[in-house]
Amino acid sequence: MSQKHVLIVTYYWPPAGGPGVQRWLKFTKYLPQNGISPIVYCPENPNYPIEDPSLEDSISDQVEVIKQRISEPYKIASLLSSSKTKTISSGLIPKTKDQSIIDRLLLFIRGNLFIPDARKNWVNPSVKYLSKVIQSRKIQCIITTGPPQSLHLIGLKIKEQLGTCWIADFRDPWTTIGYQKSLKLLESSKRKHEYLERAVLRGADALIVTSWNTKKEFLTKTDKPIKVITNGYDTHGQAQLPLDEQFSLYHIGSLLSERNPKILWETLSELIQTHPEFAKLFKLNLVGVVSEEILQQINEYGLKDHTNVLGYVSHEEALAYQMKAQLLLLIEIDSVETKAIIPGKVFEYMQSGRPIIAIGPEDSDIEHVLKETETGHYFNYHNKRELKNYLLECFKLYRQGKLYNHAKNLEKYSRKELTEELASLLNEYIH
Repeated sequence: MSQKHVLIVTYYWPPAGGPGVQRWLKFTKYLPQNGISPIVYCPENPNYPIEDPSLEDSISDQVEVIKQRISEPYKIASLLSSSKTKTISSGLIPKTKDQSIIDRLLLFIRGNLFIPDARKNWVNPSVKYLSKVIQSRKIQCIITTGPPQSLHLIGLKIKEQLGTCWIADFRDPWTTIGYQKSLKLLESSKRKHEYLERAVLRGADALIVTSWNTKKEFLTKTDKPIKVITNGYDTHGQAQLPLDEQFSLYHIGSLLSERNPKILWETLSELIQTHPEFAKLFKLNLVGVVSEEILQQINEYGLKDHTNVLGYVSHEEALAYQMKAQLLLLIEIDSVETKAIIPGKVFEYMQSGRPIIAIGPEDSDIEHVLKETETGHYFNYHNKRELKNYLLECFKLYRQGKLYNHAKNLEKYSRKELTEELASLLNEYIH
């Protein structure tokens, strides 16, 4: 079988940490098995808010990586306030009432001077460089993946100039993504975002999205083919670890200010006050970046002595924590916009064999995945009684040594099978 080549334009690539890097790191691992050779294009000098150098060991030796320098405004902004710039670039945007003058200034600049995002200055140099690569290497297809959504403008311009097949991969929506409301956009800026989104959705040969709600939204904006390819889980070498002796509830990943499940803190507080054994054995473990507002809320509900804040860890360590947890916690913001968000960690959670408690908006795609795989229970922000009853049931099973999930239909969410779906799509465009 002759090998075909595809050019993948991504901002996040090892040593970048966090969930954004995992999707294409894993796709590129399995694409060569499907007769497609990936060439990855990424920045040479990026400003990653989180780094995980261990992920560099996961790059397939069959992947060719090419890099070009990028002009990062966050590096200039950090002269004003390095800590606040890093916080905002990592997505931890404080609530309006808690924003300082510097916060508001940085958000206004980010929202209105850098459209669609702070990586916009990489677009034109990338188009110039990649046009030569595409022509000299006779590359038949280019994939852009965002956020940052400015990378789709690279695909759009190359499509206009060379006519190269272009597929746009949306890991998150564009104008309806949750943090868009926090950027203090002027009306003219909102219109520009909508214009660019429309140009990308209608200019690409095909679109890939990670959720069914995003597909539903995009179908109202374009008639181009849209394929849902979710994130997924990959096999790993982690040995099965002994479960925690305590009744441990782990959240792994960033807990942003808006991702604050007061219903959970209140429920846990009541259980601790009314059930002495629960109070004795319960432990909440937060692995990753946690906003000050959430830590304050946890303290206000009397949970401080029952909480460990473990900070950011490597992907390998995160997998180990998942496997030793009694329960895994997944939180999504309670809003219409987040119905379409299926965090990548959901799929790694599912593979761990540990039951999942998920809290988020009604009609979420997360609920669909958990029900289909029978890997956890989903609650909206008004299901307090059901949440309390489920926690008590889990505690009872934990005391009996019977707290497990019995997953089914997991295979369709393996990175290997998802890459086969991607390869099938690419074969429609690469000849």
